[in-house]
Amino acid sequence: MAAPSVVAARPRAVVLDLDDVLVPFHVPSLWQWAWRPQGPIANERRMAGALRRSVRLWDQRRWHGLTGAEPPADLAALESHLTSTLAAIAGHAPPPEEGGAVARRLLHPTGEIGRFPEVRAVVDRLRSSGTKVGVATPFPRESAEWWLKRSGLSDLPVVVAGDPPGPTLPSREAFRAAAQGLGIDPESVVMVGDLLWSDVRAARRAGLSAVLLERSPSGEPLGPGRIRSLDDLEGALAGPLAPPPGSESEAP
Repeated sequence: MAAPSVVAARPRAVVLDLDDVLVPFHVPSLWQWAWRPQGPIANERRMAGALRRSVRLWDQRRWHGLTGAEPPADLAALESHLTSTLAAIAGHAPPPEEGGAVARRLLHPTGEIGRFPEVRAVVDRLRSSGTKVGVATPFPRESAEWWLKRSGLSDLPVVVAGDPPGPTLPSREAFRAAAQGLGIDPESVVMVGDLLWSDVRAARRAGLSAVLLERSPSGEPLGPGRIRSLDDLEGALAGPLAPPPGSESEAP
């Protein structure tokens, strides 16, 4: 007997991560503005490398919080991630008041922010096909809604945010709360995130299917459950969403 596909029918809802899926967040332009809007301009290549390393560490920190290796990654952990990233960019630990100010500007930007050009059209196509769409994020709700407003996506509901006392990502309860917020059973919901462990694997542990968005320009072919752009999401949803390679028992 053939093994069943991971997703037997088209999902009824899609939950999208906010940062680096719907809006560019770990990008040099935003961090330059939040850190030193008047200059001097930081080395963009060095900054981009620091941001990539920081994202990997954040994925690891969130996963360890999920598995009990560290305390859960709450809002304090998010702020620590932001200030640690600033230290990596600056080459030294910033004074607490500077780190806090940069974190606040990142979570509530007033400067120019970037956009992924395909996002609006993809969201509209999903909705027109009858698929519900929501946003799940570790950001505070007020911050998430501000980002969505600035990005022309204020019509998207934030079904899970990082504010207490509700469940927060990447906990099983938070992913299931996201499905509940859309009125759909978890097994009919797909999570789309950019972090392999704390978005994709964590969502699968909660009973959702998941797609990993890798915006890297690498020309390597991608297997099931991986896409380079949200433009590729509808094609991925039409087929079986096999899990990315690797065992869920492995450490990130």
